[in-house]
Amino acid sequence: MAWHVLFVCSRNRLRSPTAEAVFDGMPGVEVDSAGLAPDAETVLDAAQVDWADLIVVMERRHEARLVQQFGARLKGKRVTCVAIPDRYGYMQPELVAMLERKVRPLLVR
Repeated sequence: MAWHVLFVCSRNRLRSPTAEAVFDGMPGVEVDSAGLAPDAETVLDAAQVDWADLIVVMERRHEARLVQQFGARLKGKRVTCVAIPDRYGYMQPELVAMLERKVRPLLVR
């Protein structure tokens, strides 16, 4: 059974889609991404939260907003903040390297 990992940032345009692309196809892991802002490419919804085993947020404020919006649904789920600021482009090598360093260890079960 695959482990479901959801990546969350603000607008689902740069950081979380990069994380989804980097870890897509990793054995035993299924990935998705979404944003918390109303104008996000994919706005995070309850079905995605329910689907996820691990939710990786990019900033502490995302974690706070996640708890505010979906508190009860987070019971039993692991939520981890990787502290990656919003200053990288999609698939920017520095962002990819940071995701590899901070996220890959979380995905090894």
